[in-house]
Amino acid sequence: MTEKDIKPIPEYMLKRIKKHDSKQMHYYKGNTRYYAYLTKIDGELGKITVACKEYKNEWYCKQVAVHSIHSDVCLSKDTNYYYIGGYVTSWYEEGLSYKKYWETGEWELFVPEYMNTAPVINPEYALKFKKYRYSAVNKFGRWNVLKYLRLYEQYPQAEMLVKFDLGYLALSKQILKKIGSDKRFRKWLANKRKELSSNYYYVETIMQAYKTGRPLDETQNFLKRKKAFDHDKYLKPLRELFKGKDLERFFNYLDEQNTSYRTYMDYLNACNFLHLDMSEDKNRFPHDFRRWHDIRIDEYHTAKAEEDEKERAALYEKFAVVANKYLPLQKDGKDAFIVIIARSPKDLIREGDTLHHCVGRMGYDQKFAREETLIFFVRNAEEPDTPFVTMEYSLSKKTILQCYGDRDSKPNDNVMEFVNKKWLPFANRQLKKIKTAQAA
Repeated sequence: MTEKDIKPIPEYMLKRIKKHDSKQMHYYKGNTRYYAYLTKIDGELGKITVACKEYKNEWYCKQVAVHSIHSDVCLSKDTNYYYIGGYVTSWYEEGLSYKKYWETGEWELFVPEYMNTAPVINPEYALKFKKYRYSAVNKFGRWNVLKYLRLYEQYPQAEMLVKFDLGYLALSKQILKKIGSDKRFRKWLANKRKELSSNYYYVETIMQAYKTGRPLDETQNFLKRKKAFDHDKYLKPLRELFKGKDLERFFNYLDEQNTSYRTYMDYLNACNFLHLDMSEDKNRFPHDFRRWHDIRIDEYHTAKAEEDEKERAALYEKFAVVANKYLPLQKDGKDAFIVIIARSPKDLIREGDTLHHCVGRMGYDQKFAREETLIFFVRNAEEPDTPFVTMEYSLSKKTILQCYGDRDSKPNDNVMEFVNKKWLPFANRQLKKIKTAQAA
């Protein structure tokens, strides 16, 4: 395919594009809209992508990309593609832009895959080609029509998926190969087609559900959870500890014990410090997690304190210096709540023990002493000595990182409104004064 194969947009197609676009203008007025239509290019099926725009009550439409089904070449004009932002077209030639930007007025080579996200307004055109007559492409309902037809040429069973209203699976070679080689799988898909069409399922979900006989939703939920689990860098120790079937058991255990990855990580760090054998079920899956979590954290704290007595003394001294430095960030006024800063690691331990969370352990005292974060206690004004809500504040970001009540519960709306709308602006102003005084 060359530039010579590019023909002007036919008048009938221009009218069809405008009619289709008129339904979208209400939502995207002022923006550039993109569509595609199928046609014949150099004897085979091709696709033209067009850009449309309305400006001062005038409607504009121009070709921006041309490629055919089996060509490695895609020609593009006046248009760039950004992974996050999508297509961007320059309209200098039409008088709608005061700069040319990248616009050259010439057709240039482009990556075909980037021009597959515009809706095709005439998919039925492909049925005119004998080899696509039974492809059901007019029912495909998705934008990447050329990719579908290329797969259909190799795997005619793709038609079955489209007719089952499972077009999103017709682009998966793994599914298509399985259909072609496994009659039982074809029957399973037919029986499950209503369920499969009512939701989007990963290909991995479908293959596993078929293999194991487990419900699709149950399999999908596990895989979604696993994907999130696998991408969290903080949870690497958990991934090393729980693999294979143990991973699903671990997920179920967290649900049964009503706890989180982060809380279990605190528990695991404590167990590792205490040199406990985490291959034993009694340590990995304690019957009462909350109870054993608190026990291990206490044991960790005691062992840590004994091991680092001198270092701890220095920590207490440094902690007190930092607390005194940021005393102005405390707030005590006419509000229903007050905010006080932690004055020592013991304050953190008392707060954590009373509210059943880990602020007194797992390194918060060290972060405080290094001035990475500060810990503040939100109290009811009428009960200033009673632990109520604990807050972690970032000095570098000038924002609240965590704000939790008893057992990591979310504080009520009154507390959150006070913290975010009254204390945080006040604290940031005070912090600015401190830094200004230091610089003087």
